[in-house]
Amino acid sequence: MHAKTLDHVAVWTPERDALAEALIDCCAMHEIERTDEFTLVGGDARRGKLTLFDADGAREAGPLERVVLRVPSVDEARGRLEAAGFEVRADDGTPTVEAPSGLPLALVPADDGGVADLDAVVLRLREPDAAAGELESMGLERVGDDLRVADKRVVLHGDGGPEPVRPLLNHVAFLVDEAHEVEVEARERGLEIDKVVDAENTRAVFVWGPERIRLEYVEHKPGFSLV
Repeated sequence: MHAKTLDHVAVWTPERDALAEALIDCCAMHEIERTDEFTLVGGDARRGKLTLFDADGAREAGPLERVVLRVPSVDEARGRLEAAGFEVRADDGTPTVEAPSGLPLALVPADDGGVADLDAVVLRLREPDAAAGELESMGLERVGDDLRVADKRVVLHGDGGPEPVRPLLNHVAFLVDEAHEVEVEARERGLEIDKVVDAENTRAVFVWGPERIRLEYVEHKPGFSLV
């Protein structure tokens, strides 16, 4: 298993349109794809994205502490969020906001100054050290206290609670060269596979990771054409 980058973070939301609107109007994203079940938003289809799955009723934050977004202008994004009625805090100097459905977002500058992207996903777990070891064996690179995937991070904090009944987090997805190779290795190692999906633009294998965090390993097909 070798993850190339953090491809997307997927969440359950009873406010799909409101959440998509906040990300598009305030955080320099655009709608990449919309189906009856989900909306995919991001600055570029080949960079980090958010997938918003329809859900009934409120969700529990559970292990999802926050998603860190790279935006072209932090000041502009903050101003747009405040103008839209969101309270933006400064946690450790980083602007943070609770978006619709209780999705916690933090804002940092985009490295190239132009395109919205994912920077990190922050998870709160019961046993972060053990989880870090598992994730390292599942294709992430351990650098000090961080888990890195190219220039992006998966950050693990402690004090996590029990597995929620109605979690906010659906899954965390990593880009790979060959999803089938991941599937073969996962089966050889006895990892629990949730499902395998062969879609128009992608192939993906979903594997249960530490503390029932669902991980997707997604391959972009040669004709990958999302915009």
